[in-house]
Amino acid sequence: MDTIFYTLQDFMIFTKGITYIIMGGILVFMPLFWCFLTQRDED
Repeated sequence: MDTIFYTLQDFMIFTKGITYIIMGGILVFMPLFWCFLTQRDED
């Protein structure tokens, strides 16, 4: 990936986009992981 940042604003928009992608992945992954953990718990 050959990304060249010419301004601070380009860098900030890029990092904000990556952060939103990571946060979206966590919001999808955590409920699935929680369901996996609670389904194994037998009372």
